[in-house]
Amino acid sequence: MTSVDLAGRVALVTGATSGIGAATAALLAERGAHVLVAGRDAARGAHVVAAIRTRGGKADFVAADLRTADSVRQLAREATGLGGGHVDILVNNAGIYPLGPTERASRSDVDTVYDVNVKAPFYLVAELAPEMAERGRGAIVNVSTQAAQKGMAGAALYGSSKAALDQLTRSWVAEYGPRGVRVNTVSPGPTRTQGTAAMGDDLDALAAEAPAGRPAEPEEIAEAIAYLAGDSASFVQGALLAVDGGRTAI
Repeated sequence: MTSVDLAGRVALVTGATSGIGAATAALLAERGAHVLVAGRDAARGAHVVAAIRTRGGKADFVAADLRTADSVRQLAREATGLGGGHVDILVNNAGIYPLGPTERASRSDVDTVYDVNVKAPFYLVAELAPEMAERGRGAIVNVSTQAAQKGMAGAALYGSSKAALDQLTRSWVAEYGPRGVRVNTVSPGPTRTQGTAAMGDDLDALAAEAPAGRPAEPEEIAEAIAYLAGDSASFVQGALLAVDGGRTAI
């Protein structure tokens, strides 16, 4: 372990069994946090937890289906129990990102995207932020997307759900910020993960539109999330940190 600035903190990371979530879980653990790895795939979760423990970190897997309010609230309760009665850091990373023409989106598609991308973070914050506020300390990091800031053909459903999450960040700053809970957003650009592998050359083409000219690695996004979760960002509230290679700047 090379850094322990998050020692004693409990961090719940959703969608943490692969990609950006797994990289974030690993980095928060390296910095001393007890990380709760939330996801639906127990085998992948066990792999992430084992890797963290092998490096000397502390982690546990928590099964999570974010498509229903009851299961989200159950996740919050289990995380609080595993955390010894509290969660100090919440990373709302889990998300689904179907792309395609608006007219082809089914009612089920719309419901599922908003259940996972908007309602799940909402219910998790409703369960966990009040206790953070009572203790006068906490950090919430919402993971958004460049598609929430720029109009992109085929991304109406995904982009609008994340734009809603961006607004939730601002609302939660007003609601919980005065009581010591910091809420911020990280907005990634195209990133190489298991989930985006199916995009093939389209991922590189999308990334080529940005000044950086390449997709991000999950660890690059995780660094931004960990910064906002830690004390180095103690005066950062309501920020939207674009980690998109400069795409939204041009």
